[in-house]
Amino acid sequence: MGAQLIRRTTHSLALTPAGHAALADARVLIADWSAFEERHAALGDAVRGPLKVVAPVALGQTHLVDMAARFLIDHPDVTLEWELEDDPIRFAERGCDCWIKIGPVPDDTLVVRTMGRVERLIVSAPDLLRRSLKDPRELEAVPFIALAPFEGGSLTLTNHEGATVSLTLRPRMTTNNIVSILRAVRLGAGAAVMPTWFVAQDLNDGQLVDVLPGWRARDLSINAAFLPARNQPKRLEAFLQFLGTGVRAMPGVTSDT
Repeated sequence: MGAQLIRRTTHSLALTPAGHAALADARVLIADWSAFEERHAALGDAVRGPLKVVAPVALGQTHLVDMAARFLIDHPDVTLEWELEDDPIRFAERGCDCWIKIGPVPDDTLVVRTMGRVERLIVSAPDLLRRSLKDPRELEAVPFIALAPFEGGSLTLTNHEGATVSLTLRPRMTTNNIVSILRAVRLGAGAAVMPTWFVAQDLNDGQLVDVLPGWRARDLSINAAFLPARNQPKRLEAFLQFLGTGVRAMPGVTSDT
């Protein structure tokens, strides 16, 4: 094509800017061709073929993988490559069909479909505070564990009447792994902002308590991102619809529509 797509050194291969652009365009062409094959094959209405999905770690090994397994049971001619990743990915290089991301998708070349919004609340072990807080500002004196990149030294809470309060926190622990936070909170190391879907059972069992009833941290969207192919393969569209229904049924998730 008269353009350098790959830059090679003695130690590595890397795509050039032209290579990145060509790869993204190639992924779109492949998706369009897959949809063409489906439409004109003898079994044109069948949902079949491979899917590669990248999902967030905690959600991808709990609720979402249950949905994915049920989808495979319903569609035995579909195969699934299921990868878990919390960090941003280079979609074109990863070669996936769908990227499920909590929070904004930092890639404006992708189509983003919001499947639901996640309620988040402040939780702690029962013995940490002995009581629920009345004033959100009391949280500033409580040991706090922060989930990067969503929380850090500041936190904004909103109540049911729409009032907001901004807090300055000094986290005693910061991590990018929500499972680690849950274990630390259960042991009483601090309070933390957690999604309702992740702690619903702990709240029901009394292992955790809602520290500030009526106050919530800003919600986060659960997004599905994919390439803007003219015609999506039936298997991807069927999977997205199935996933959307399942996500909206999760505890503490509301529809974005």
